[in-house]
Amino acid sequence: MATPQAFYRIGVDVGGTNTDSVILDTRASNAPNRGVIALKKTPTTSPNVTDGIETAVRSVLEESKVPRDQVACLTIGTTHFINAIVEHDVRRLSKVAIIRLSKSFTKEVPPFSDFPPALKKIMNGHYGFVDGGLHIDGSQEAPIVEEQVVQQCAVIKEKGIGAVVISGVFSPIDEHFHQEDQVRKIVLRELPGVDVVCSSEVSQIGFLERENASILNASILKFARRTIRGFRAAMKRLDLKCALYLTQNDGTLIDAPAAARLPIRTFSSGPTNSMRGAAYLGLQGSDDKSERTATIVVDIGGTTTDVGVLLPSGFPRQASAYVTVAGVKINFGMPHIESIGLGGGSIVRIDGEQVSVGPDSVGHYLDTKATVFGGDTLTATDIAVAAGEKIGNPELVSHLSKSTVATAQAKMKQMLEGVIDLMKTSPAPLPVLLVGGGSVISPTELEGVSKVVCPPFHSVANAVGAAISKVGGTVDSIQNTAEQSAKEIVEQAKATAIERAVAAGALRETVYVAEVDAIPLQYVANQMRVIARAVGELSPESLPLANGVSAEEEEDGEEEIYNEGEKTKSSQEEGEMPTVDIDSYRPKVVKNPETGKHEWIISETDVAWLADGCYVLGCAGGGSPFGEYIRIRDQIRQGYTIRVIDATALEDDAVVYWGGHMGSPAVSVERLANDETEQAVLELMEYLGHKKIDAFMDLEIGGANGLQALALSSTKNHGCPVVDADFMGRAYPTYWQTTICIYEKNPLVPCALASGDGKTILMTKTTNDEIVDRALRAACAEMGSRVGKAAKPTSKHSIINYSVLNTVSLAWRIGRTIARAAATNTVSTVAEQMIDECGGPEAAKILFRGKIVSVERRLFKGHSYGEITIQQVQSGEQEDVSTSTPAVATGGVLKIPFKNENIYAKHVADDGTETYVATVPDLISVLDTQSGRALGVPEFRYGVMVTVLGITCSPRWTDTPKGLEIGGPGAFGYHDIPYKPLGKYVEPKSVVLEYAEKE
Repeated sequence: MATPQAFYRIGVDVGGTNTDSVILDTRASNAPNRGVIALKKTPTTSPNVTDGIETAVRSVLEESKVPRDQVACLTIGTTHFINAIVEHDVRRLSKVAIIRLSKSFTKEVPPFSDFPPALKKIMNGHYGFVDGGLHIDGSQEAPIVEEQVVQQCAVIKEKGIGAVVISGVFSPIDEHFHQEDQVRKIVLRELPGVDVVCSSEVSQIGFLERENASILNASILKFARRTIRGFRAAMKRLDLKCALYLTQNDGTLIDAPAAARLPIRTFSSGPTNSMRGAAYLGLQGSDDKSERTATIVVDIGGTTTDVGVLLPSGFPRQASAYVTVAGVKINFGMPHIESIGLGGGSIVRIDGEQVSVGPDSVGHYLDTKATVFGGDTLTATDIAVAAGEKIGNPELVSHLSKSTVATAQAKMKQMLEGVIDLMKTSPAPLPVLLVGGGSVISPTELEGVSKVVCPPFHSVANAVGAAISKVGGTVDSIQNTAEQSAKEIVEQAKATAIERAVAAGALRETVYVAEVDAIPLQYVANQMRVIARAVGELSPESLPLANGVSAEEEEDGEEEIYNEGEKTKSSQEEGEMPTVDIDSYRPKVVKNPETGKHEWIISETDVAWLADGCYVLGCAGGGSPFGEYIRIRDQIRQGYTIRVIDATALEDDAVVYWGGHMGSPAVSVERLANDETEQAVLELMEYLGHKKIDAFMDLEIGGANGLQALALSSTKNHGCPVVDADFMGRAYPTYWQTTICIYEKNPLVPCALASGDGKTILMTKTTNDEIVDRALRAACAEMGSRVGKAAKPTSKHSIINYSVLNTVSLAWRIGRTIARAAATNTVSTVAEQMIDECGGPEAAKILFRGKIVSVERRLFKGHSYGEITIQQVQSGEQEDVSTSTPAVATGGVLKIPFKNENIYAKHVADDGTETYVATVPDLISVLDTQSGRALGVPEFRYGVMVTVLGITCSPRWTDTPKGLEIGGPGAFGYHDIPYKPLGKYVEPKSVVLEYAEKE
């Protein structure tokens, strides 16, 4: 067993090509060799990953002559677990049962809703719902009912499922009721021996993503235990009796028993190890936290370049709220990594004066296929050799002209500079640490970089990162600021994080707070999310305890269990959705035999395009349509029908309901898409004495509410058509900013609110429209901070004369352009395609092209305020825009302030001249240049290349002074900014009428 005098640590990183190992003397961390006394790269060729580990570790032990009893710990970083999921490896994945805790919510979007079909088939064993769940204030939605849990256990037992996930609404903030733990105890009593994963122990706020992460974790638990037993077996053969750790996604350690319970924590440890190792090797004096700055780490391999950011804390910057693993969206903490197809094996092609590099690569066949090794393929490594690097036989690339070499090097330099700049959070130059076996292809000077450092032992930086990993403790909770100050909450969180780090094995005197953040929640009074993370050095006293091995892990047959063999891929890859031929696709428009009117029958393809189009029309607000898209897609799959009609098809006496959700996004991400609006509709129908509804219409076409009418009108609910129109033509932050409020008196009442769990409110009278929104938001806060709203039913006359017509059609057309651009590799001109759909260059314009260089956010009275600054970039940084339409403004920067939605676009020229190129009520949408999709306020971040699209608003907003009073700049407090029309409005063409005409 290791003793406090054990000064050596072995780090191992298992990659797809090589398994790297180093042995580190912790006493020599400031020496020129940074304590690295032996290293080994071993090919990862065996199907049994432990073979490579054993070979690599044995090599460094023999080379270093370090006594086995002087090794403090073995730390392994591996992509083994995530690879099983990415590769759909049936042998290593288990079926999972899910028990959801919520009496009233989440049923509209069941488990596995956003899983790729092939992975869903592998993992989906069963799911069921039981009473439970919390509200955002921590109160109990409903208590656990034991009998319901027992019934679920009986089904799980009958199906023979050995892994169970328990996921409760707002379970990460459950400090009083411990609902998930209650259910776990019942499950283990009823199903002894099953694996149980509680979602609150896996991840944080964001229900579907947290549940997804828990499912992935549960599915690989048996495989993780086998693998870790294999690691221990290898240690036995090496006569190592030290502690065994694995590295986590955040750069800290997890002991072997904990890793066997939460293998998901190791999913992205490879890039983290590389960044941490690079910092250790390349930043002398890095222990002085006061002098640290953010640092870019560039890891160039054989096929790709991975780029990350080390914060001043010495740990990687984490990815945004959601990341995707094998097509599954999760919110588990992982480092923010951007990758490009550039590596030492990238194939270089020469076509006259044109030279391209990658993204395809010869990969690990570099030493046989590259030209300098006698192969027949020109690679990035060959270019480096032609430029002077001493690798292989330089004579074999002597025929390359200087201009070809220079052009290829310039291309690689541009690719590296682009991905580096994307990772920066400000234009200020930062240092770059260059690691990886392919680092020879990088230039020593890069734009926007203060210096390029290629540290010693850079080729095994990942193994060094594993060896130096620290111990961490994290707090992520929602607290009430009415009971204590924000400062007190933050200080308590920091103290708790420190104690958790010490409890995990950190040496107390070395622990420091590496990260702290406090985030007020939108639309929720006195609620703040606080995140704190503390890290410290591994305490020697904790080492013997960390290696505690349970009896079953030492059982006989261990050797047989960990011998993995070849992976087995799912035979159900054909379960993926078929690709739609966009050019030949026709929406289904049929004549209703009862009414004689044409109706558009919505398909899965239609609703996917509608979701993308609604987000563009949301003008950065309205919320992500993703949850509603899943809900409606599933209704279609279940056989329900959704119909859209042209407004002229309404009967003169038709009763048309409209409404949508209001409230906090923090609640929406836990309760998912739900039927609160349907409940509000039923309440209003009862009050008004309506027995049926003739049609639904959207409150706003922008964002998630743009899909509400589809769900409400389906045959699952009211079975009536959706009117191809809305009362905004976009998204606005408040309910009174609707076109009907311009032309009618008090059109919002009577109205109804519903909380989704049995609480409803009616508002029957008002003195003005604005007070309706204010009163409803106050009620919303008391009803769980998210509600559905049903507004006063409207008529055919009001829709024809006061609404914005054919906006469902417009959203569909815009979404189709995004899909077409992706399918035909024409994303660089997707904005032009959108302009065509909006009526041509008179109706819509490209306002600006550039890169977000500043993002400011603040919260005031529940609304998200802020401003983004977009800077035009050099032509070399842009995609090919030779066929693109010139932007309205060029040079300088474009500033766009927002209040949930974008308010205006102001161009500031290089000489300081300011010009308003667009303002509300015209639409200003910021598109991600790389995908063509819209960016909402939550997705705004530095470095994203964007195209700003302006769309002329409906004359409903501009024909009267009241329209501009409600929807113009003055409505947002900008009374000194005059509205100048962007162009001439063109009414969108009706999908119903267009495709009915061709029938």
